[in-house]
Amino acid sequence: MPYRLIAMDLDDTLLHDDLTVSGPTREALKRAMDLGVHLTIATGRMYASARQIARQIELNVPIITYQGSLVRNLLDGQTLYERNVPVRAARLFYEYCREHGLHLQTYIDDQLFAAEENERLKAYAAQSKIPYTIESQFGELVSTSTQQTKLIIIDEPSRLDAIKPELEALLGPGVHLTKSKSNFLELTHEEGTKGHALKFLAAHYGISMEETIAIGDAWNDREMIEAAGLGVAMANAVPELKALANFVTLSNNEDGVKYVLEKFVFHAR
Repeated sequence: MPYRLIAMDLDDTLLHDDLTVSGPTREALKRAMDLGVHLTIATGRMYASARQIARQIELNVPIITYQGSLVRNLLDGQTLYERNVPVRAARLFYEYCREHGLHLQTYIDDQLFAAEENERLKAYAAQSKIPYTIESQFGELVSTSTQQTKLIIIDEPSRLDAIKPELEALLGPGVHLTKSKSNFLELTHEEGTKGHALKFLAAHYGISMEETIAIGDAWNDREMIEAAGLGVAMANAVPELKALANFVTLSNNEDGVKYVLEKFVFHAR
């Protein structure tokens, strides 16, 4: 059967290393949409950041953001799917970070908050092209807010790998902990994954999961690649993701998304 819904990660997948979408890939995206295929992005980025890119490539369907914790329309900003981090888990996460001197930031109502301005925060905001707010009562905010879409620790990859099992044991069920980049460790609701969001969006359009493609490069793409009818890993993906994918395409800098469209959408029609 033809593929009718395709979800693409942004960084290191749809985007080249210079954070742009190439001309040939833009043309392929437009051709797919003209054929009636629903194209969406599925990213760990906040909605305000992802929306900038989605509008540049003229997507017209809801997009999956915050690892799958938020699905929102591009045209009117309506929220279709949302899962927030449980308060208890957020409080434990904050206390652990404070005790171990870890940089933590949180997202509430599509705004980025941190306790202090540092190089990690500034670099993150510059790459995502979004503003941030320094909150003097950051601990209280994190420990009490019921509207936190995602929390993220930014640190050295080896340190994050070491503390991840500790945090999983500390937080227990009800949450999802994943790495979107080697130096980003992100906390969401247990149903705030790209896999959950892709299933929701497919049902929203009356599309079976067998008619979906998911394309990604990092371990946070695992759930949607496992859920999709065709799970695709980039050539530059982490080895573990390539091992479980149905197909490995070209790298992000070689227009791997375009190659998937040509092979599984255009040639199938």
